[in-house]
Amino acid sequence: MSEAEQIPASASEAAASAVLDALNATDSNGTEALNATAKFVATPEGTALAYGSLVFMALLPIFFGALRSVTCSKSKELGENDYDSGFRNAADMPETITSRDAARFPIIASCTLFGLYLFFKVFSQEYINLLLSVYFFVLGVLALSHTMSPLMSRVFPASFPNKQYQLLFTQGSGESKEEIVNYEFDTKNLVCLLISSVVGVWYLLKKHWIANNLFGLAFALNGVELLHLNNVSTGCILLGGLFIYDVFWVFGTNVMVTVAKSFEAPIKLVFPQDLLEKGLEASNFAMLGLGDIVIPGIFIALLLRFDVSLNKNSRTYFYSSFLAYIFGLGLTIFVMHTFKHAQPALLYLVPACVGFPVIIALFKGELTEMFRYEESSEETKEEATESEKKDQ
Repeated sequence: MSEAEQIPASASEAAASAVLDALNATDSNGTEALNATAKFVATPEGTALAYGSLVFMALLPIFFGALRSVTCSKSKELGENDYDSGFRNAADMPETITSRDAARFPIIASCTLFGLYLFFKVFSQEYINLLLSVYFFVLGVLALSHTMSPLMSRVFPASFPNKQYQLLFTQGSGESKEEIVNYEFDTKNLVCLLISSVVGVWYLLKKHWIANNLFGLAFALNGVELLHLNNVSTGCILLGGLFIYDVFWVFGTNVMVTVAKSFEAPIKLVFPQDLLEKGLEASNFAMLGLGDIVIPGIFIALLLRFDVSLNKNSRTYFYSSFLAYIFGLGLTIFVMHTFKHAQPALLYLVPACVGFPVIIALFKGELTEMFRYEESSEETKEEATESEKKDQ
């Protein structure tokens, strides 16, 4: 965090490793230069409102994304591609992160971050950010539309004429024909897409912080919902690796700060510290990187699915890790204010989110069961198939 009281970023979201990784990088000390030039001093009330709002916004995608990940996981196990969250296409189904993916991710993230650093050094920042704006406009519209889909299914009356559509592109003919694009949607999805497009245009034209937050919340919720760790060990590998990544790039180099000052995209949640003075036109922001939400969030979502697998009608590990996240984020803010220096949030979030549930499992005698819990992935299925063939 900077002296301007910005919450730093840390690591990045796994599925879009290249993108979200850079995204988090942008949040570490991201608005230090802006606030320094403005010479703005936030009031205690403005600071409390800003950080309280950021913490609240961070909890929303973690809580609801974790709940939706349970439904998503059940649908995947049953082989169903059509349920309340609006999944009908393979691209919308969850992506499972294996231990191999988790071990490689910090290295890939570091290479991506340094690549962006060189990119901004060599090429014009204006043109790069123009391309990024268009890219994130498309991603944001799709993410927000997907996020809104379950809500729209409940808002529209049963009598609403909901027609089904299919977008299909194929290549070749006869037996050699293969699908390039096969996307199914309905009228409700089109309404969601239209509303999301309006928000997207608003963001492109105004770069307003509310539009930024709508996209950021959608990215974070989709990340927590669709990125599934296959077991607790994989989660520990991922969080441990990104813990080191975050500390190194924040404290060890100026790469994160340089990218942060150059990168413009809705990859962070922001809230103005001068909202009470300037209203919606406020411009001095505190911020929280999406990686500080998504990375701990996918681990918390895994623990919720573990709770469900125990069939005990309790959510002990989910609530303990959820409270641990609040504690870790609060500790990050406290240390930042005490030492007046940027802090990598994962430095505090990782020990809290991993440590609290593990200690509880140890006391309950369920530690072995926790680490044996396994969710199937395409990789494990292929290994199981090959093993069966060898046995035969």
